[in-house]
Amino acid sequence: MRADADRAHMRAALALATRHLGRTWPNPAVGCVLVREDRVVGRGWTASGGRPHAEAMALAHAGAAAAGATAYVTLEPCAHVGRAGPCADALIAAGVRRVVAALEDPDRRTAGQGFARLRAAGISVETGLESDPARRINAGFLLRVTAGRPLVTLKLAPSLDGRIATAHGESRWITGAEARLRGHVLRATHDAVLVGIGTALVDDPALTCRLPGAPERPALRIVLDRHLRLPLTHRLVRDARVFPSLVLHGPRADPDRAAAMRGAGVDLAAVTEAAEGLDLGAALAVVAARGVTRVLCEGGGRVAAGLLRADRVDRLVRFSGGRVIGGDGVASVGGFGLATLAAAPRFRLLSAQTCGDDVMELWARADEDG
Repeated sequence: MRADADRAHMRAALALATRHLGRTWPNPAVGCVLVREDRVVGRGWTASGGRPHAEAMALAHAGAAAAGATAYVTLEPCAHVGRAGPCADALIAAGVRRVVAALEDPDRRTAGQGFARLRAAGISVETGLESDPARRINAGFLLRVTAGRPLVTLKLAPSLDGRIATAHGESRWITGAEARLRGHVLRATHDAVLVGIGTALVDDPALTCRLPGAPERPALRIVLDRHLRLPLTHRLVRDARVFPSLVLHGPRADPDRAAAMRGAGVDLAAVTEAAEGLDLGAALAVVAARGVTRVLCEGGGRVAAGLLRADRVDRLVRFSGGRVIGGDGVASVGGFGLATLAAAPRFRLLSAQTCGDDVMELWARADEDG
């Protein structure tokens, strides 16, 4: 019976962890539930901006009732001092008697030390419960810590035959209003939205989340702009002091233009170049170094092809619109130069659902655990 109760409380903690997904970076999105004598006495989740942590919120909610409670946490309680004290110490001070955690934190500042600290204080610690969903929720944080890059979701919104514009460049709208609304939900759950300079120049996108009650911490807007072609009049530059923009450029970009963009409030970073543009692996490393854990790529076709070719796409969301444009239209993914099917990137379908007259599919890389 206790095993069933443990699983139910951990699943509640996992649901809490998703509340601010896309807004907690550079910290992970964690959920915590405190239970005493079969009654939930405290709930918490990582707040927007990463503080307070889930454990701190749950302890504040529980007050004195935390003494003798079991804490269900989706990630190991931290053991390092940041803007607040370690969560492991806070749980000890509150008199928690048992901690059930889904995952160990790979961050070297904690990495098992939180568990060790709890055990040394006489607290029972159990790990691994619901580890797969916990790993999926914090896949971006785990990748940033262990691989030095964020999780990348590639969003495609093509016609039935895989085109994103007609031969004359018309692209609005292939998908309907409901699909576009779901696109804004995706923006709300990612730390950053990325486009190539071609998409930025053609579409003049705002790349903001335009939903009722939109996140108070707007997603970072990223443009891959090798030669700093983005005009100073572009909305990604004009409103950069309100909605943060990061432009990644090549090492030989015009320094005067770079200075002008910085003067407008745009963050800039030089990235090494590859044969066909910026080195996308290096670009993602720069983004991860700024604390970003989850990136949504919204185009264009060359960037999509580059990320796929570099094996940097972890999730693929495809909104398929009910139109056929033809072979002279613009492809949603640029050329790969693949010689064999065995070399093609592979994904597995996680879900599919209708969005008005369109279809939304969620795919994960075929080799992903869980």
